[in-house]
Amino acid sequence: MAQLITILGLESSCDDTAAAVVRQGDGRAEILSSIVYGQTEVHSAFGGVVPELAARAHAEKVDICVAEAMQRAGVGFADLDAVAVTAGPGLIGGVLSGVMCAKGIAAATGLPLIGVNHLAGHALTPRLTDAAAFPYLMLLVSGGHCQYLVVRGPEDFKRLGGTIDDAPGEAFDKAARLLGLPQPGGPSVEAEAKQGDPKRFRFPRPLLDRNDCNLSFSGLKTALMRTRDQVVAEKGGLTRADRADLCAGFQQAIVDVLAEKTRRALRLYLAEQPETPLLAVAGGVAANSAIRAGLETVCADTSVTFTAPPLRLCTDNAAMIAYAGIERFRAGARDDLTLAARPRWPLDRTSPSLIGGGKKGAKA
Repeated sequence: MAQLITILGLESSCDDTAAAVVRQGDGRAEILSSIVYGQTEVHSAFGGVVPELAARAHAEKVDICVAEAMQRAGVGFADLDAVAVTAGPGLIGGVLSGVMCAKGIAAATGLPLIGVNHLAGHALTPRLTDAAAFPYLMLLVSGGHCQYLVVRGPEDFKRLGGTIDDAPGEAFDKAARLLGLPQPGGPSVEAEAKQGDPKRFRFPRPLLDRNDCNLSFSGLKTALMRTRDQVVAEKGGLTRADRADLCAGFQQAIVDVLAEKTRRALRLYLAEQPETPLLAVAGGVAANSAIRAGLETVCADTSVTFTAPPLRLCTDNAAMIAYAGIERFRAGARDDLTLAARPRWPLDRTSPSLIGGGKKGAKA
C-alpha cells in the first residue's frame, strides 16, 4: 500500500499567486484545495506583466493564499508531509516571494522543503488529472515557454524541440497590443478570431521548411504588424471585421504550425514504442480551443490518445506544484533552506540550449 502523502504547494513564478493542498495514496491524487489570486488589474494599464509590480503583489498575497488553501482543505501543518514551491524558472522577484514563504513554513514547522521546476509542474499535470503512464509526449505551450518533451519520469525529460524565440503566449500578447485588444492577449485574440475569416489574410508558417520540431513565432508577429499597417494605409483605419480577420488568420497560422510540428514530434516519440501512446498538452495557451482542436485532429490521424487538463489547471496554479512535489517526495528528493530561486531552469539538462544562455544559465 502506497503511503498517503499530503503536500502544500506554492506557485508565484509570473503573475498568479497560488497555493494548493494535494493528497495521494494508492489511487489518483486528490486536489483538496486550489487558490489562485490573479494580477490582471495590476498590469492591465501597462500592456503586459511588470516584474516589480508582480513581485510586490506576490509578497502581499502569498501568506493569505496559503492560509485560505489550508482552511479550504481542512488541514493544519501537522497534517502535511512537506511543502513544495516553485523554485524557478520565472520572474525572479515572484519566485523569491514563494520560495521565502515556503522556507519560513519549513523552518517554523520542521516540514521537508521540496523545490519544484515550474515547467515540471505543467509537464506532470497529466499524471495528476489522468494518471498518465510514462512515457508520454508533452506539448508545453504557455506565455513564456513552448517545448515538446518526452516525459519518461518525474525528473526525466527529453526535449524534442521548442521555440527559438517568442513563445506562442508571448506572440498572442504582442498581437493583442498591435491590434488594440486587452491583456491577457490569448483570450482576446481567440475571442476576436471566432468572428473572423482565417483565409482573408495569409500569414507565414515559420520553420515548416525545416525537418525538426523547433518553432519560431517572432516573424509571425512582424507579419501581423505589416499586414495591419497595410490595411490602415489603404482604408485609413481598421474596422471590427478587419481586426477579427487579422486575429483569425494569425491564430490559424499558429494552429497550423503547432499541428505540423506535433506530427513530427509524435513520429520521434512513437519510435520509442510506448505501450500506451499519449499526447498531452499543458500551459496557458492550451486553453485555446482552436489549438486543442488542431492537436486532437493530429492525434486522431495517428491513433494516439490526446489529453488536456481542465482549463483551471492549464494556467499557472499550485495544485500542479504540489503534485510534482509528491512525485519528488516519493522519489526521496528533499531540499534544505539553501534552496535558491532560479530565473532559468531547463527541464532537459543534456540537450543544447535553443535560446542563448549567459550568467543566469540556459533559457531553454
